[in-house]
Parts: sequence; C-alpha cells; structure tokens
Amino acid sequence: MSAILILGMLEIQAEDLRPGVILIRLSGKLMMGPESASLEAMVNERLDAGARHIVFELSGLKQLDSTGIGRFISTFNRLIQVKGTLGMAAAMPVVRQSFRVTRLDTVFKFYDTDAEAIAAIPVV
Repeated sequence: MSAILILGMLEIQAEDLRPGVILIRLSGKLMMGPESASLEAMVNERLDAGARHIVFELSGLKQLDSTGIGRFISTFNRLIQVKGTLGMAAAMPVVRQSFRVTRLDTVFKFYDTDAEAIAAIPVV
C-alpha cells in the first residue's frame, strides 16, 4: 500500500516494500506543527498494522527542528518495543548535522541510500 500526504511544508510518501517493511520518503521541512503530527499518526497506524521495520528516506528533507527529531525518537522507541529496526537514508548534510549536534547520530543508523538501508533489514 502506498500513501502520499502533502501538508504545508512537508510531503510524506509511504510505501510498503514487503510485509512488515515500510519506506517513508520525507520532503520539505519537518517542524513543529500539524505536519509532524501527521507523520507520527501515519507511522503509528503502520506500526499498529504490523510494520516492524521502517526506512526514512531523507534526501528531500531540507530542514528539521527538535519536534521533528522527537518524531524520529518516538518511532525508534516504538520499534524497539516490537524488536524492529529504523534506518535513515540519504540525509542531506544540514539534516545529518541536526542529528550530530544532538549526538543522535550514534543512536540512529544512517545509510547513504535507501537501497543500503533496505538491504540491512533482517529477512525473516
């Protein structure tokens, strides 16, 4: 199942790659406001439906604030509870810097491409 949401400054594209594996492409700005709440709602809906592995493709993400980072932390915490994985792919330097400053680059796994992140997901 695929879904595209365009919410003000943020575009979210979600694609089911295989059972339990989702690729979410983000474009624009992930900031405080209804856009980031919509991302969290979409992620929670997919997790409730059985998703256990999520790759965020971030090449189109231009700006990120602490609320946006908090959405990733929330997703990561939910995935840990279900023994899932979270991969961050193709982040632009300005986005990577946001994670580096908060030292979250040591928590999240970053990949150069979405293909590399997808390949790192365990096959069951």
